[in-house]
Parts: sequence; C-alpha cells; structure tokens
Amino acid sequence: MTPFAIAGVQMYVNALQSNVEGMIHRIDVLMARFPWTEMVLFSELAPYGPLHRFAQPFENEALDQFRAAAKKHKIWLIPGSMFEKTPDGRIYNTSAVIDPDGQIVTKYRKMFPFRPYEIEVEAGTEFCIFDVPNVGRFGLSICYDIWFPETTRQLTSAGVEVLLHPVLTGTTDRDAELAIARATAAQFQCYVIDVNGLGAGGVGRSLIVDPSSTVLHQSAGQEDMFPIEVDLSLVRRQRETGIKGLGQVLKSFRDRDAEFSVYDRKSGADEYLNSLGPLEMPRQGSRAGLENRLVASDRMSHAGGNMGRGPVGPDLGHIPPLADKTASG
Repeated sequence: MTPFAIAGVQMYVNALQSNVEGMIHRIDVLMARFPWTEMVLFSELAPYGPLHRFAQPFENEALDQFRAAAKKHKIWLIPGSMFEKTPDGRIYNTSAVIDPDGQIVTKYRKMFPFRPYEIEVEAGTEFCIFDVPNVGRFGLSICYDIWFPETTRQLTSAGVEVLLHPVLTGTTDRDAELAIARATAAQFQCYVIDVNGLGAGGVGRSLIVDPSSTVLHQSAGQEDMFPIEVDLSLVRRQRETGIKGLGQVLKSFRDRDAEFSVYDRKSGADEYLNSLGPLEMPRQGSRAGLENRLVASDRMSHAGGNMGRGPVGPDLGHIPPLADKTASG
C-alpha cells in the first residue's frame, strides 16, 4: 500500500476582496483537526476571486504567505490559482505547486480558458507534472481543461497517478463536470481530486474519485474540508490488471492499431468543425446550428466526411443540437 492523505478545501470565495487570510486560517484549522494531512488543494481562483483586475505578477505577497504556510505545516500546497499578469500585460490563470519546504516546485497555466467567456485570458501550453518522493506522480489541470481528454491523456501517458483539479463552476453545467470527473478517473485509471468553491468561487459539490470511478467523497453546498487517504498502489494494480480485473485501458491505448488523423490539423479529418461557426458568445434568439445542418452534411460528404461509417443521409433533422457549455471557469 502507498497511502497519501490529500485534503480538499471547499470555501466561500469573495470576488471583491482578498481571500488569502481566510485560506491561511482554514489551513491552520485543517491541520489542527486532521494533522495527518500531507497535501492541501483549494479551488480555482480562490485567493483573489474571478475578476481580472486583481491579476498580479506570479511572484507576489500572497504566494509568499502560502509558501510560509506549507513550510509551517510540512505539507504540499496547491492554493487554487490566481490571475497572473506578465510584464507584457498578458493574463494567465496560473497555479503553483509548493512543497513542504515552502519551495515552488512547478507552476501551471490553464490550457483551455473558458472561451468565449474568458477572451481576456491567454492559454498555457505546458503540462504540469511533479513527483512526491516515495509516493508517486501527480498532475495538475484547471477546470475546463478536463473537458478535453487530451490533457489527461498527456499527463497519464507520462505516468501521472493523481489528477489535481481545482475548478470554479458556479453554473448549470456542474452535473456534467461531475460526470466528466468520474469518466476521467475510469478512462485514465487515476485518482481525480476535484475542488470547487462557493459564492463567487462556485456552487461547491467537490469530489474525490478513485481509479474505478467510485466517488470516495462528495461535498454539498456548504464549506467543507475533506481529507482522504488515497492508495497509489491501487492505481498501479489496476493499470496492470484492469479496472476490477477487466478493462486495461492505458495498455490498450498503448497497443492500438489506429492512428488518429484528427490531431493533424492539415489532414482535413476535422473539416466538420469548420462548419460550427466562430467561437463567440451566444446571442438572444440565436438559431445558430439549427439551420445549417444540410450545408454541414454536404461539406462533410464532399470532404469524405463519412469516415467509413456509411453514407451520410440528406436529412439530419433527427440529430439533436449539440449542447453549448454555458457554465464554469
């Protein structure tokens, strides 16, 4: 058994004033109540909330306070994320990973800002992977990143066993996000630690999922501190023998016969995506996506878009519209 105690902190986030002191206080309370905790994860944008006007350089006073707290309690600390403003004025949604000595071991910039709602935020391009000595390999993604399985595929293909996932979801797609968290754990045979905030930080309902997609804990809609001891030997066992002795997902992907041309942007395999229109905010009364189906079908047919699945029929009216994502950070 390779046990490791990770605590999520689901707390109220204020949008108009700093939450840093409140976070430090909750760390003190958490460690007094559960001194066996070894890692603490907060929600996305917890320190200063979701407004870009509070963006600041990556090295800042709040980060110094978090480093001191990590060193004081000898814990790994991921204090959610903050809007980082670079010297050239660009803004990123950035997380820091702090070790028990108070050192920043790595940082991560969110790869998929929630566009078109976060058009002011730049996208990061580097993955975040770090090792906890004598424990295992951890990876970090932020909120909307998990909707793109390629992000977790990259992390787990490099050996990540625990996906740390701070989120800020305050809207109606939280149910979908919870389903994705469970599916991600099963697809990639890893733990998923998903921490949402409250108030300006989200609607709560944080959860921890094990590699078989079993929910180990799910918060409700109030403040919550939830330390859970995970067992990384379970990850290794299931990756070797399969989920409940069944699907050996990562090895099956490794040994695949197919190559996926959709990832080659010059292949034309994603031609259909070009029919979906621009990435922009929906407008009142918009019928986008409802009246152009035959055009999209025709374009796919001319591009060989049936992809070996038989002819595309001339009437696609029976296909329900794709649901727009209308919530989350």
